[in-house]
Amino acid sequence: MRGKSLLIAGATGVLSACNRHQSTLAPFGADAADIRHLFIVMLVGAVVIAIGVALLMRHAVRAPEGELTHKGGMRLVLWLGGIIPTVVLLGLLAYSLPFMKPRPTAPADLRIGVEGEQFWWRVIYRPAGAPAVTSANEVRIPVGRTVAFELAAGDVVHSFWIPGLAGKMDMIPGRTNRLVVRADAPGRYRGQCTEFCGLSHALMAFDVVAMPAPAFDAWLARERQPATADADAAGARAFAANGCAACHSVRGAGAASAIGPDLTHFGARRTLAAGILPMTTANVAAFIRHPEATKPGVRMPAFPHISQAEATQIARYLQSLK
Repeated sequence: MRGKSLLIAGATGVLSACNRHQSTLAPFGADAADIRHLFIVMLVGAVVIAIGVALLMRHAVRAPEGELTHKGGMRLVLWLGGIIPTVVLLGLLAYSLPFMKPRPTAPADLRIGVEGEQFWWRVIYRPAGAPAVTSANEVRIPVGRTVAFELAAGDVVHSFWIPGLAGKMDMIPGRTNRLVVRADAPGRYRGQCTEFCGLSHALMAFDVVAMPAPAFDAWLARERQPATADADAAGARAFAANGCAACHSVRGAGAASAIGPDLTHFGARRTLAAGILPMTTANVAAFIRHPEATKPGVRMPAFPHISQAEATQIARYLQSLK
């Protein structure tokens, strides 16, 4: 029974590596491809060394007693314990140094500010020569262009990681770190916070959408526009009456606070609560009334006094913001 459990656990681990939307082994960016390449090189080297050690052990076990003299043993220690490891490590260092060189940037490159909060992501697009555009919990990047992420934190230390795009980088309050990347393939992927930042650390994800450059430019132009709501005015009135505008911004609707996530084009996002829930009316309404049920420790206050009907009206209004 125990052997069967171990087999199932091992198979589960192998199958989890087949995940293509959040895996360093399925890169869609140049930097992640370099990381995978180095991983394969290191893995092959480790296997070769392990085979060599196994062969030496076999020889030592089968060798006649007294075959290895003290002088021969010291020579073996010198070569296998000192000279060869030093040469191998220096070779690996020399081979990997070019991969560690930072990607160059130009003044015209897109800058994207990402700020970690408990437990969501503030995203600010800063295209050269154009006004900044604020969003939340979703990152879109143009394929084939260099993008510079400017990473910071608003409360505690977070860590920004898009496995298929590049390596991870810490987000530290009071400091801005830069991560320069380039996506090579379009698609929808996933990012994650990888630094323990509170009770809902594991529930702090985000969607990553790599788009062809012309499509990205058109999307950013639309994102810059004020929100347009198709729902009736009841949800908008409930949104205002319950003080939602004190924390959230909806451009074009009079809400301009930057405390919580920007909701201007909320309805165009596919997920809710930083990549945790599908974007459905029921999920939005439930999160409005009891956000702590989905994200323990979240800083958004609960609104249990709002009726289910009123929460549903607000949810429909928010989903109509495109």
